Amino acid sequence: MGEEEESIEQAAAARRERLRALKAAQELLNAPEEQDKLEDDDSTMEEDNPSMKFRNYLPHDKELQEGKLAPPVLPKFEDPVAVAPPPSEEKEDPFVNIAPKKPNWDLRRDVQKKLDKLERRTQKAIFKLMEEQEKANLLAEDEHVSED
Repeated sequence: MGEEEESIEQAAAARRERLRALKAAQELLNAPEEQDKLEDDDSTMEEDNPSMKFRNYLPHDKELQEGKLAPPVLPKFEDPVAVAPPPSEEKEDPFVNIAPKKPNWDLRRDVQKKLDKLERRTQKAIFKLMEEQEKANLLAEDEHVSED
């Protein structure tokens, strides 16, 4: 039992030391607050003797104009969003491939045979007009040559 009592006493002594260290740390933390209280007392004395500071108002009295403060200078702000947009990861929507590229694909499919037939007729008509124009040009040249 003697050993148990010694270990209990040692634990108690260690606990007392920790409590003393915590109290010392607490006093150190509270010390700046006490200094602030002393400074606050000094500022209350200054408030009894106020000096006016004008930020947004320009007084008419010459004596009060001395209390006019210069406007604050704002620091230059760079917008981080506008400077570098995040790299866009282009993920392709899987449903885009399912839908047709053009909304009128079914109409073109149904009318494609008629369009092909019409295209052939158009090409023939253009070719026929070109031949007639060529013949007219040849006749005009022959008449022009024979007249000379």
